[in-house]
Formats: sequence, C-alpha cells, structure tokens
Amino acid sequence: MADSAFFCPLSHEGVLAVRGADAAKFLQGQLTCNLNYLSDTGASLGARCTQKGRMQSSFRIVLQGDGVLLAMASELLDPQLADLKKYAVFSKSKLTDESAAWVRFGLANADRVLTSLGLELPAETDSVARTDELIAIRVSPGRAELWVPAAHAQTLHEQLTAQLSEGDLDAWLLGQIRAGIGQVMAQTRELFIPQMLNLQAVGGVSFKKGCYTGQEIVARMQYLGKLKRRLYRLSLNDTMLPEPGTPLFSPNHNSAIGEVVIAARTGSTIELLAVLQADCAESGDVHLGTLEGPGLQLLDLPYQLDRDREIQR
Repeated sequence: MADSAFFCPLSHEGVLAVRGADAAKFLQGQLTCNLNYLSDTGASLGARCTQKGRMQSSFRIVLQGDGVLLAMASELLDPQLADLKKYAVFSKSKLTDESAAWVRFGLANADRVLTSLGLELPAETDSVARTDELIAIRVSPGRAELWVPAAHAQTLHEQLTAQLSEGDLDAWLLGQIRAGIGQVMAQTRELFIPQMLNLQAVGGVSFKKGCYTGQEIVARMQYLGKLKRRLYRLSLNDTMLPEPGTPLFSPNHNSAIGEVVIAARTGSTIELLAVLQADCAESGDVHLGTLEGPGLQLLDLPYQLDRDREIQR
C-alpha cells in the first residue's frame, strides 16, 4: 500500500505545544533546528538534546497561533515536557501537552485530495499549506501530514474516507523508512546524537543558529569528528517486526554494532532504519538480535551525506 494512495491516523505520536511571547526565543536555545526558518509556509524536523548531545526526542515542528507545535512519539511527551519546563521558568512561554486538541493524518500520493480540501501544498519537503482549520505539511515526496483541531476531526475523516482507502500505520512508517527519516522512540531515548540519525542531512540541524543545549557536541562531530555510527536502510526476511532499540550484531565484533530505529512490514519482508557502525554496514554480514539471528540486506537511502552542504543550513 505504500506506493498507492491512502490515508491513516498518526496515532503513535502526540503534540507538544510551546506558546507565548518568548516561545520561539526560548526554543531557539533548546533545539537543534533554527526557529528563524519556520514560517506560515515552512516547517522543520528537529531534536532536543542533552548536554552531551544525546537526543531526548526528535520531532516535526510547525508554527500555529501564538507559538509552535511539535509532533513526537507519544511516550516521549511527558519526559520532554518535564525537562523543558525546568528551563522555561523565567521565559514568557507556556508548555503543554496538546495531543487531545489535535488529530493528525498521514496522506500518501493524495495531493488531489488536499486540493479538494482547499490546500495547494508545494512538492518541496517541509512546505506548509493552510486553511482556517487545516494544516498540511509535506514530509517527503508524495507524502503529507494533515493536522486538524479535534473538534473538526470526524468531518475530515469522513471527507478522507470518501476519496481514499484507509491504510494502517505500518504502511505510513514504510514510507518514512524509504524517505530515510529516523525517529527517536521511547526505547532509544538518549541513545543517539543527531548525526547518527542523519538528522543533519534532512534539515533537522542548523550549524549557523548559535548555541543550544548539546550544540558543542553536535558541532564538534560535524566539523572535527569522524562519525562511527550512522543511519542505514535495510531489509529483513522475517515475520517478527523488531522493536526500536533491538541490537544488531556482526561476526567480526564481540558486542552490538548498532540498533533498530524503526521498522515496518512490506509484503513478506520487513524494511527498517538502523544505526550501524560504518565499517560493518557494507560487510553484508549483519544480524538481528544475536549473532545467530536473521541476516539483513543493505538498501539505498534517497539522499547522500554531504558535510559542506549540511553546514550551510
């Protein structure tokens, strides 16, 4: 279904809201993305890091009303709110969980449906289109998120059902995997630095914005370090869907060489994103769970890592 037109509820994520006169200023010193790049027509990926550069969360962020909304894995909302609130004490900003206030749908290959709803969404990734009630965000080629206040969600669901097949979350996540967009989940919280998820390659890290929590570690890795682990796309002939954080192994190493980031089924196989040691990824001898576990095959990502281009953001 990943290649056909469908929609599905994005039930695996919640919405964190930061509102108030200082919302953007406050977050500029907390997040990897540049809040100055957000606009009514532009969203962004981003992350919140610890002082050691480890990601507490990753998210998609968009302007709304008197602040911003961040969509992230639901299990990360409470710990992320608790952490950010510690730094917002002297800021004119209010942080709340607005998950119940919003319903979000993923749409694949359905631009005609967006048009019927009055949304002319550009093809460029991270572009945004709006009506009085709806927010549409281009998340990758052919894929869009559609946000609606909860009070209007049932009407929108009926409109979508009249024009599209309703798919499952697995089909949506398969599109995310093929777009090479990693995501922090509860099992991988504070495990990765942004470059391990290739976040800098998909516009989620700004190297020109100045200081933010964890910035020194992230910048040093980009300019001076050699990244030993990064995101790869792989396939697996198995029936059991691996959980985020499942370790990966190679015969040439005595310990785990990486972890599963997200996974989804496609027919009789599974595709996944995983953080792997670079020297093992090309070996063709990577196994899930244990050294004796099922083998994985390396697949292409839709982008190349380009340090010079990445640091211009």
